[in-house]
Amino acid sequence: MKIGHPKNFWGGVLFALIGLGFAFIARGIRLADLTLHAGYDMGTPARMGPGFFPFWLGIILMVLGVVIAALSLRPSRDTDVAFPRFHWRPILWVLGAVVLFGVILRPAGMLAAGFLLVFIASLGSQSFRPVATLVLGTSPGGIAEMAITAKVLQLGVPVVTAFQVCRLVAVLLLVGPMFRWIHLRKTGAP
Repeated sequence: MKIGHPKNFWGGVLFALIGLGFAFIARGIRLADLTLHAGYDMGTPARMGPGFFPFWLGIILMVLGVVIAALSLRPSRDTDVAFPRFHWRPILWVLGAVVLFGVILRPAGMLAAGFLLVFIASLGSQSFRPVATLVLGTSPGGIAEMAITAKVLQLGVPVVTAFQVCRLVAVLLLVGPMFRWIHLRKTGAP
């Protein structure tokens, strides 16, 4: 059997699996005598428990997913419709950046961890040019001007904007203590 609309089919399958997962979590997961998840009290429609809404929402999502997947099995008018290749690279870069952010947040601080998060997550993009984006992201100027410049140069506007915000936060947080430290060194007074 050939799938007429592969995107709809796999989207429907994903909906059905997520809905089934919600229903199982709300109802509980039991294998014979082993209880993996106790579930939540269902209650009645008149007096709903905490598991009632997630269970029925999961069932509705599962049914919707099955209907979408079933309708996608109809033949397509386009004969050359192929399912696009799944792009693992962006997902892995973003997930790796988030994990690294969590690992280095405490030792490196919020500013450095945020900067690395934005930079590493941006490596997943096909159009990311690291040197040009770093130069523009750390350039003095307003966020709006740098975003417009990034758009004209066809750089990642969200990345440049995030770098500009990090630079702005760094300036706002570091300038006061830096001048206080310089003043203390010059005067020697506490």
